[in-house]
Amino acid sequence: MTIYFYKASDPYGCFSNFSAHGIEIEGVFWATVEHYYQAQKFVGSVDEYIIPIIHAANTPEIAAALGRNCDRSLRSDWDRVKIQVMQKAVLQKFLSHTDIRKILFDTGTQTLMEDSPCDYFWGCGTDKSGQNHLGKILMDVRTKLRNSYSQQTVSV
Repeated sequence: MTIYFYKASDPYGCFSNFSAHGIEIEGVFWATVEHYYQAQKFVGSVDEYIIPIIHAANTPEIAAALGRNCDRSLRSDWDRVKIQVMQKAVLQKFLSHTDIRKILFDTGTQTLMEDSPCDYFWGCGTDKSGQNHLGKILMDVRTKLRNSYSQQTVSV
């Protein structure tokens, strides 16, 4: 069975990067995974000035729009590191929030699929043929945390 998720207000919305589950990474608190992810696009770039603006965005939608602005230069290694950045943020989210970690664990071994109608990289796209990298990360985090908690140790 496959569990589809997309909007933060939908069932399984806690799996969305837009869900209101803040994370702390390297001593900085981010309101959502989306805030963190979008800001990381500009680390070390000529447009690094945008990071605190993304950090302060009132909503994840605003943070996403700021990060997707095509007039800015992304960090040179972005295509190489973007999956690792997302993995780090999603892991931290589920380490930090026991309520949603339980929801993740309760999915058992079901396939998790971001049901984005337009994103064929992070989601499945309209025709369900997308790469679903966010779903894959969630399933990897589920396995890693389940194994870590069964051994009573967690490493980030």
